[in-house]
Amino acid sequence: MAVWDDLVGQERVVEQLTAAARAAGATVAAGRGSGPAEGANASLMTHAWLFTGPPGAGQVTAARAFAAALQCTSPDLALGGTPGCGFCDGCHTVLAGSHADVKYVRSDGLSIGVGDMRDLVLRASSYPTGGRWSVILVDAAHRLTEAAANALLKGVEEPSPRTVWLLCAPSVQDVLPTIRSRCRLLVLRTPAAEAVADMLVRRDGVEPETARLAALAGQGDIERSRRLAVDEQARTRRTEVLRIPLEVADIGGCLAAAQRLVDTAKADAEALAETQDTKETDDLKAAYGAAEGSKAPRGMAGAVKELEKRQKSRATRTRRETLGVALLDLLAFYRDVLALQLGSTGVLANEDQRQVLNRVAQAGPPEGTLRRIEAVLACRQALDRNVDPLLAVEAMTVALRAG
Repeated sequence: MAVWDDLVGQERVVEQLTAAARAAGATVAAGRGSGPAEGANASLMTHAWLFTGPPGAGQVTAARAFAAALQCTSPDLALGGTPGCGFCDGCHTVLAGSHADVKYVRSDGLSIGVGDMRDLVLRASSYPTGGRWSVILVDAAHRLTEAAANALLKGVEEPSPRTVWLLCAPSVQDVLPTIRSRCRLLVLRTPAAEAVADMLVRRDGVEPETARLAALAGQGDIERSRRLAVDEQARTRRTEVLRIPLEVADIGGCLAAAQRLVDTAKADAEALAETQDTKETDDLKAAYGAAEGSKAPRGMAGAVKELEKRQKSRATRTRRETLGVALLDLLAFYRDVLALQLGSTGVLANEDQRQVLNRVAQAGPPEGTLRRIEAVLACRQALDRNVDPLLAVEAMTVALRAG
């Protein structure tokens, strides 16, 4: 299975990355360490790439596949084969996250700090141990603090030989102009529901009708569609969210619905903390050689405090993401309602909820639906501004009732 197979509906991007990986391979084969291949392929490879696109389109998947193609050691390459075979040691270790020359920068919390980025820039200055490429993949470049972005800029504007930066962000506007001007931009598009459904059937063994409904509900977000197809809990939570338009008939229903949404987000964060935070803390103490009941070794208290700070940030992000998914589901629901009110005959994102959609559509005019859509968008903006989640969601549900 080639590394490109998980990129759904991104044929143009795959073509560009394949050509760049082939040019990079020619550079390695020729023994040059300071730039891409010469001649016709001279402009195909560069030292910094920016992957953007709508949520779930596969920016990180594309960047990881490209990293694997750069490290591909398939013997078929000498015969003109496509980089990124998926079977060689280079591809396998990159996809498994264990390749010595590929560094993943994942943002569990709300931001990526300057300390982490300075360490990466220092690492980028070293030559790859395997002799091919040193790849640094930042999966959330839009979460860089200002100081961290400035540190990254130094590494990008003064590229080291055989070092490739792969940055992922929702849009080009989310990255500093000075950084994006030094990157080659790749824009992924929202994949068609049919393509996502086909992947779910082919790769995950999902029943075709279940895959179709999950792909429609996922609205182009591949991972969201997969969760809806294979995770019963994810489907149950979506169903609960889509009940909200029927539960806001009075103030009591509005407040109860808001409380339920916030409690679900909090439960997700606590579940993650229970499974991950405790292990991280135990591993840190073990690394310092701390024995239970004894005095903490020098330096451990500061390390534990820093870890707790990151864990708190991660919990906040988990709550926001859970609420964000719920708000997207609500937004899609009211968009479908508006489509029905305006006489659209196209396929709806929530085809499995068509009976409820018809009921809500018949209960009021399109103008009221537009106001409800605005209320959901206003809630998202309030959460982005760090408004208390319960207050923001309560304001939204009350606005949904008013229409």
